[in-house]
Amino acid sequence: MFYTFAFSFKMHFIMDDLSQDKLLTSSYILACLGNFLLFFGFYILMPTLPLYLIETFDISKSMVGVILSCYIVATLITRPFTAFFADMFERKPLYLWAYFFFIAVFISYPLVASVGLFLLMRILHGLAYGAVSTMGNTLIVDIMPASRRGEGLGYFGMASNMAMAIGPMIGLLMHDTTGNFNLIFYGAVLSGAIGFCCVSFIKAPKKQAKEKPTEPLSLDRFLLLKGMRAGFCFLLLAIPYGMTTTYVALYGKELGITGGMGFFFVLMAVGLLISRFFSGRLVDRGLLTKVVFVGSIIVGITLLLFSGIKELMFLNQHFLMFLFYFVALMLGVGYGMMFPAYNTLFVNLAPNNRRATASSTYLTSWDIGIGIGLILGGYIAEHTGLSIAYFVGSILALISSFTFNKWVAPHFNKYKLR
Repeated sequence: MFYTFAFSFKMHFIMDDLSQDKLLTSSYILACLGNFLLFFGFYILMPTLPLYLIETFDISKSMVGVILSCYIVATLITRPFTAFFADMFERKPLYLWAYFFFIAVFISYPLVASVGLFLLMRILHGLAYGAVSTMGNTLIVDIMPASRRGEGLGYFGMASNMAMAIGPMIGLLMHDTTGNFNLIFYGAVLSGAIGFCCVSFIKAPKKQAKEKPTEPLSLDRFLLLKGMRAGFCFLLLAIPYGMTTTYVALYGKELGITGGMGFFFVLMAVGLLISRFFSGRLVDRGLLTKVVFVGSIIVGITLLLFSGIKELMFLNQHFLMFLFYFVALMLGVGYGMMFPAYNTLFVNLAPNNRRATASSTYLTSWDIGIGIGLILGGYIAEHTGLSIAYFVGSILALISSFTFNKWVAPHFNKYKLR
């Protein structure tokens, strides 16, 4: 399997690119830029909102977790309905409205005067996030050539990865240098406003009458039923991702690594970016299922190494830190391979008038897995330790890889539409 994948990788990159379809159009570039600016505004708040809540409302850390996690539930609620409307009506106007609403909630944060109102704003932000992410993920498919879909989705996702790497660092820098939370909030608003101007100039194709669903309401109008198998495997991979991004700082302290957690996420984002330069092309050249399988194997083995680092603490501390940050890079590569591949898989299982439903199912599977990872990781860490949590995560990733290879890949090859 690995030899076949490596040989195919070499041969496909030696061959000339047979596709003449243009990917980097002005609309595509504006969509990627708008996606970056939207998520940059989102991520500069991520590390500072807990500080804001504690310093402003003097609440417990557990309450902070409840308030900040409410947006996940709201996101899960809104995504299927957003997909339904996106498949029924023109996508660009709906995307602009969702984008605008997402920015407007940023403005409300410094204006609320109670914990209850902040909780309400967080729920509204979750609703907006579910809508804008589903719409954006669908609209980008509309404006790119089908022959370069895997590559195009990879670069589009790269924009949010860059925001994930840069945003938290800038947010913490703004907090440490100014201590002014309002400045951070309005910085997020400014970033979103510029992004809104960018996406306003996107030229999206008009929805044809034959693309609009005319069948009676059914569950398949809200969730892509043919994508349930893939959704299950994708969910299993999201669980350790949620564990890693949430508890890695605590794990670092257990290992005696007290600083440099920001560098961990930077390296993870670098790995995500590196993988995007080749994984999308491999997907477009018919290696989608192999990309998913190899990427999930990389994640499983890397998490297994991560769980065993604590057993290597008797070794040189510098070597320990090297392994710690090497894990970040390899996790980024593994997940970066799978994101565009899974996204393309869901889209290719759906007819054109179900693209939004496909995107919603893809994103919902991920969000559910992240939520489970937050809860499961905390429970295991409290009772047995984080090394066991990451060991469980590695087992789930390996189960996902082999389940995909035996159960999902044949199903996809049988029912794919393109």
